[in-house]
Amino acid sequence: MREDALSPVLELRGVGRIHGTGARAVTALEAVDLTVAPGEFVAVMGPSGSGKSTLLNLAGALDSPTSGRVIIAGRDLAGLDRAALAEVRRRAIGFVFQDFNLLPSLTAAENVAFPLELDGWPTRRALAAALTALEQVGLSDLADRLPDDMSGGQAQRAAIARAIVGPRRLLLADEPTGALDSATGTAVIGVLRERADDGVAVLMVTHEPRFAAWADRTVFLRDGRLVGASDPADVDELLSAPGEGR
Repeated sequence: MREDALSPVLELRGVGRIHGTGARAVTALEAVDLTVAPGEFVAVMGPSGSGKSTLLNLAGALDSPTSGRVIIAGRDLAGLDRAALAEVRRRAIGFVFQDFNLLPSLTAAENVAFPLELDGWPTRRALAAALTALEQVGLSDLADRLPDDMSGGQAQRAAIARAIVGPRRLLLADEPTGALDSATGTAVIGVLRERADDGVAVLMVTHEPRFAAWADRTVFLRDGRLVGASDPADVDELLSAPGEGR
């Protein structure tokens, strides 16, 4: 078995993030340790302002920690310049957002192929990879459809296809069901579960215990700190513990 198949895809080691300086400094995260292995689905929960978005931004190389280290696919992000960080985001990480962020003038296949073309892939090769990704999320028959002609669930699945296309090993999802009805949200979470079962590392922020139940484990943030990791059945107890959110 390849060594990289066993090594964590994402490692946060003693990560902290402070916004501002002096009297206006706000600690968004403090001494966070977290790993996500290949094929592992981890849910992140916590009250509003607890640091969930900050955690996801750091995990996605969209922000830099004030302290600690972030390692993605074996690469320590400390010291990487902007070009190298952009390369990590393009090649190792896929993002799924609540509002889909599909380009309205492009078809589903073109939207999925777009990040590969930005990375220098020939158009034909990028479209072939896009069609494979769309098939993986059950949208191969909608490859030529524009986003405005899709349902919310279809658009979110297209966004997931865009996030997993190519050699990416880490999938970050920020409230991916927030704009969807219950049944459609469940279908989307099922797709994320399938991606994890296929070996992708998945880190999802959610406020819904029923969706966190699809994950292999759930970690809980409060006041910028990890306060526990457990079976989703313990969600309510951990989230109701005393503490003020940030």
